Amino acid sequence: MSDIKTPNARSQNMAAIRSRDTQPEVYLRHLLFAQGLRYRICSNAIPGHPDLWMKRFNTAVFINGCFWHRHVGCKYAYTPKSHTEFWNAKFIKNVDRDIAVKEELKRRQIRCLVMWECTIKNAQKKSGNSADLVKAIIEFLNSNLMYQEL
Repeated sequence: MSDIKTPNARSQNMAAIRSRDTQPEVYLRHLLFAQGLRYRICSNAIPGHPDLWMKRFNTAVFINGCFWHRHVGCKYAYTPKSHTEFWNAKFIKNVDRDIAVKEELKRRQIRCLVMWECTIKNAQKKSGNSADLVKAIIEFLNSNLMYQEL
């Protein structure tokens, strides 16, 4: 199956995808701030440049897009039908980088919380789920766990 967009239109579409201040990221920041949790945005001092850095909890928070970071079993983690070799190489590189960052954070004794885009989207759709999401985050922050994915 070929792409329904021209190469130029596809290029413009992909260039418009932001890496900062995405809708799931802004939503999660509002939830955390409302709970009195404070953070730094995109800290360059921490390996992997986490979306949020919570110094008080020594925790890096990554808000991963399911498509780009290959959330296993997620409907958003599909592979485009055209240029599959390019996409597969890109996805492998992204996943390898995520693993390397996680190992570096562990080596530095920095806790890591990975929030998946689909989890945040589900919380947005159902108001009760946002309270459950915040509860799960707070439980992680108050635990001794070094790594968790939500």
